[in-house]
Amino acid sequence: MRIDQFLWCIRLYKSRNIASHSCKKGWIKINGQVVKPSREPFVGDQVSVRHNQVWREFQILEFPKSRVSAKWVSLYVHETTTADAFEVQEMQHLAADGQRERGTGRPTKRDRRKIDDLQDSKEKTD
Repeated sequence: MRIDQFLWCIRLYKSRNIASHSCKKGWIKINGQVVKPSREPFVGDQVSVRHNQVWREFQILEFPKSRVSAKWVSLYVHETTTADAFEVQEMQHLAADGQRERGTGRPTKRDRRKIDDLQDSKEKTD
C-alpha cells in the first residue's frame, strides 16, 4: 500500500490527492526521511505528518484493506506525538486571537490614541 493511500485510509487526509500533495511538499516523513507518494511503508515504521504547523508522529501497527471509520483508526496506528507539539499549536491559537478581525481595516485616529494610552498605562505600572 502506498503512503498516500495509507494516510487517506486512516483518515488523516480527506482525499488521496491531498495526501499526495502533502508528500510532494515534504510534509510526510517515514523514519525521518521525506518520501514520495508512491513509497510503501512497513509495519513498525514511524510516520511523521506535518498538519497545521505541528509534526504529528504515528507508528504503523497494521494496514487497512480500505478506508476505515474513525473509531477503528487506533487499530492501525499508534500516535506517539508528544504533548509539547500540541502546546505549540495552542499557543498559536491564542496569539491569533490578539489580532484584528479580518476586514476591519486600519485603526482610526481615535483607536490609535486608545491603543497608545493603554500602552502608556502599562509602561507606568511596570
